Amino acid sequence: MRPDIVTFWQGPLDALRRCCLRSQVAAGHKVTVYSFEPLAQLPEGVGNAEAEAILSHTFAERLRPSGPDGWSDWTMVQFADFFRMRLMAANAGLWLDADVLLLKAVEIDPAKPYFAWERSHRLGNSVLYLPPCDSIVTAFISLMQQDELMPDWLALRHRVTFALRKWRGLNRIADTRVAMYGPAALTALARRADELRHALPKKSFYAVHSQPKLFFKPRSFSALIADPEVFGFHISPKGRGNQLPIPGSLHAWAAERFGGRP
Repeated sequence: MRPDIVTFWQGPLDALRRCCLRSQVAAGHKVTVYSFEPLAQLPEGVGNAEAEAILSHTFAERLRPSGPDGWSDWTMVQFADFFRMRLMAANAGLWLDADVLLLKAVEIDPAKPYFAWERSHRLGNSVLYLPPCDSIVTAFISLMQQDELMPDWLALRHRVTFALRKWRGLNRIADTRVAMYGPAALTALARRADELRHALPKKSFYAVHSQPKLFFKPRSFSALIADPEVFGFHISPKGRGNQLPIPGSLHAWAAERFGGRP
């Protein structure tokens, strides 16, 4: 089955993410970006849906660290971890981060999880499909009913960190500044459910994720885009989203093919 692609975004879309969304449309998928406010400059063929219908903006308040910088990108990263699980529960489709450049169509078995290794020991959640009744989904939905949002899959060292901070008077779990709902959570829950066997190899989507130079700097990339096991690239631009492509780079190739210049 060729699924619809869904994602969430807050704020302006940079040139690179618009390029990635175009690549997802070009691969033959219906693509929808959820947001709390209408998004400008969405590529042709990309839909925009109301995020509030999936998960209320007020839920982000529970994830906001205290202090003057509470509404930082950190809050939205944590919020997106829950948002994608709500989309899975709604059977909305395949989640792709807005910075996933897709080389070809993705086919899934709707009865099985679809994800890939981001690192040798950790799954990525930038590419994710889970059946609505999967135990990973139900674990997140159950957690959302709790006041403290303390996951039972949290590693011991993180539990100790939170206990120490609570002893010092920092009662909000968000103040631990630990990414406890993202890839580490997905990996722990997939292991618990014996679903790691479904994981695709790292190169399927994460060949350049931890080495951005492979995408942004000039180098040979023909083997990467010709490899039948490579479906796309999670890029994680980290501030490079409006950077002009450098000739000879994978970035320049993608911009030429899908359009991605500021």
